[in-house]
Amino acid sequence: MLNIARLFGKSPFAPLQSHMKKVALCIERLSDIFKALAKMDMEKIEKFSADLSRMEHEADLTKNDIRNHLPKSLFLPIDRAQFLEILSVQDSIADKAEDIAILLTLRPLESFRDFHENLVALFAKNELVFLDAKRIIEEIDQLLESSFGGIEAEKVKSMVEQTAYKEYEADKMQKMLLKQLFTHGDSLTTPVFNLWMRLIEEVGAISHLSERLANRIRMILELK
Repeated sequence: MLNIARLFGKSPFAPLQSHMKKVALCIERLSDIFKALAKMDMEKIEKFSADLSRMEHEADLTKNDIRNHLPKSLFLPIDRAQFLEILSVQDSIADKAEDIAILLTLRPLESFRDFHENLVALFAKNELVFLDAKRIIEEIDQLLESSFGGIEAEKVKSMVEQTAYKEYEADKMQKMLLKQLFTHGDSLTTPVFNLWMRLIEEVGAISHLSERLANRIRMILELK
């Protein structure tokens, strides 16, 4: 396990960035799962899902370690509650990745094969939103050095706006997919329909959470 106390000594935000790396590994493995889904390779989907569950557990351990070792006497450049909220949103993304992976192992999705390509595309769009949020977290040290102002702050604000727009595009794609699902709903069994519904909603949640994470950083900038 990481020496969280040492990380805090390096930078108040280093633990958040370390946890984000764990979250990013979960999303990367979920990407592998969707590549396997495109080929209907259930063996790989099962294997990658198990991998992702282990990765999510590691992210959980890191989150708990950070919470348990967050020094009360440490001077944080942001409010303690804001710090913990950012950590919580990051962890929710890892949780969501595991939820999606588990759903994809419940049963083969052959009953609605034409839908696979659209679901993979929806995930790819959501992944882009997450990657934007990840880059914003990686920029926090530069924000600290600039006292949350100046050119660096404007750069991050611009990144947040781009993230929000990509989330908007992902949301439009999600609605289109839901409409397509309901159009063909009569031809599906109830379990298949419900599984597709859950998958679309859970995949869409990745971009919602990622935008929320980016907005938390934007709110900090607005309060400085």
